[in-house]
Amino acid sequence: MKSAKQSLLFLWLLLVGAVAAAQAPTPYQLRHGDALTVSVWKEEALRMEVRVLPDGSITFPLAGRIEVAGLTTPQVEQRITSKIKEYIPEAVVTVAVTGIDGSRVYVLGKVAEPGLVTLMSPSTTVLQVLSQVGGVDRFADANAIRVLRQTSSGPSVLPVRYNDLMRGSSLETNVVLLPGDTILVP
Repeated sequence: MKSAKQSLLFLWLLLVGAVAAAQAPTPYQLRHGDALTVSVWKEEALRMEVRVLPDGSITFPLAGRIEVAGLTTPQVEQRITSKIKEYIPEAVVTVAVTGIDGSRVYVLGKVAEPGLVTLMSPSTTVLQVLSQVGGVDRFADANAIRVLRQTSSGPSVLPVRYNDLMRGSSLETNVVLLPGDTILVP
């Protein structure tokens, strides 16, 4: 009996570990507008705040222009290190994200506080953002909300049925937002 309990406990722990590993967060990928602190160890002159430009690049002394959009901070560290090793062979580069201004969505229309909302998670939904802006106005056409999204094949419009979502139906319309999305509340 004790062996059976231990086996079940082992299987349960194994399952929990597998689920936790499957849900491991993906590293943050830089976007235009993000703020970074870049520094080279023991080189005070090579410590600076930079912002990812609209073309997805930053400029850093000795390295010049570097494409960083879509990369993680370790990848950017490697790129900078490889570019400056001619000048500083044993350079230790550190890149830290100090602002995620590139991960924003826009909320327009009949909501309490329209404006910009920074996405703090890659799984942020329309309902979560609408709650951050104080909810929809009582005169809003809540089942006609739309998410405008730019895709590689052009703009797309995603319907959101807010009233239905609040009743627990049309759950597929609770869209997971991407940076740059615009929520329109008529």
